[in-house]
Amino acid sequence: MVREIVRDVMVLMRRSKTAGKEDLQTARDLLDTLDANKEMCVGLAANMIGVHKNIIAVQIGIIPIIMINPKIISHSKESYETEEGCLSLDGVRKTIRWKEIEVEYSDMLLKKHKNKYKDFTAEIIQHEIDHCNGIII
Repeated sequence: MVREIVRDVMVLMRRSKTAGKEDLQTARDLLDTLDANKEMCVGLAANMIGVHKNIIAVQIGIIPIIMINPKIISHSKESYETEEGCLSLDGVRKTIRWKEIEVEYSDMLLKKHKNKYKDFTAEIIQHEIDHCNGIII
């Protein structure tokens, strides 16, 4: 189900909680909402649709993926400054991102994964994990 995007900063600043099997509908809703906003958006966190669980949806090329309880376990020393927009906020803001990250997460079947990402994909994942932690750019 496509959900409304939360724009209330006080709601977005709340840290999310660990997600589990009971939160898979939220993951499906994230995918539907990401698809409905694909012209303006490449990633969503569950708190952006009003659910404070550690779930993100990320558009990687043409394939959207769900990451349940994503955690950055390592990152490159190299970082860069960039400007990012957010569907929940107006305009763009400067931020610093690592060039490469390694992330542990579970998929929609709750199978664990550990993958490395770089460049723009890594930037999207960092932005959405920040949302889960209540960090707004």
